[in-house]
Amino acid sequence: MSVLAVIPARYGSTRFPGKPLATISGRPMIERVWRHTAAADGVDRVVIATDDERIAEAVRAFGGEAVMTPESCRNGTERALAALDVLGGDAEIVINVQGDAVLTPPWVIGSVPMAMKADTDIAMATPAVRMPPETEAKFRAAKAAGEVGGTTVVFDKAMNALYFSKAVIPFQRNPDAGTSTWQHIGLYGYRADTLRRLVALDPSPLESAESLEQLRALENGIPIRVVAVDYRGRSAWSVDAPSDVEEVETIIAREGELVP
Repeated sequence: MSVLAVIPARYGSTRFPGKPLATISGRPMIERVWRHTAAADGVDRVVIATDDERIAEAVRAFGGEAVMTPESCRNGTERALAALDVLGGDAEIVINVQGDAVLTPPWVIGSVPMAMKADTDIAMATPAVRMPPETEAKFRAAKAAGEVGGTTVVFDKAMNALYFSKAVIPFQRNPDAGTSTWQHIGLYGYRADTLRRLVALDPSPLESAESLEQLRALENGIPIRVVAVDYRGRSAWSVDAPSDVEEVETIIAREGELVP
């Protein structure tokens, strides 16, 4: 069962132009994500899908494989499909790894293809991590202060997603119930036919309201399996703005490299 991992990398970020090439502790950000993805179990091939030759050149310089995709791709999902088509479309599973997730461990990335290989009924999968109380408290405080970043998810007893939200869900009216809050990790696995179906669909109302692409799948009856993961004591952080680089470098200095 062939698994293709695609890392979409766009140069023209509004908040952080050239973000994939930003240097983090001596390496371009895109190289760090590529190394973590290449080290993940269950992944057969890793490509960086871009629309900018500067990124493609940098990828080739560190030994990665770059695929040129149309500038018209509106999001990472469309770019992942474009990469699949450029490469011939023969992969059975496509893993879409966010290019700014520089601290996502290889075992978290690998959890998705391994789950999909183990259960051929899974059409689409994504990981989530249970928030410890101190992390949840900080997360809720950040949301109360107006921060948009970070997504939570709730799922049924079979681990199929019920809803994703930028709000903190579920609402804890009864904290003594012991219900955990799960943070969604923004990478996705698709069967190739599911990816094509998803891209062909129009944006959905809840997707537009929350600006969360995965809600398009749920609104159209495409189930998403949530894979519970453990960061094993590692910190999670993504690079959304230039100010995040220093924070990520501090974490790397404290916790060490994920891949030597």
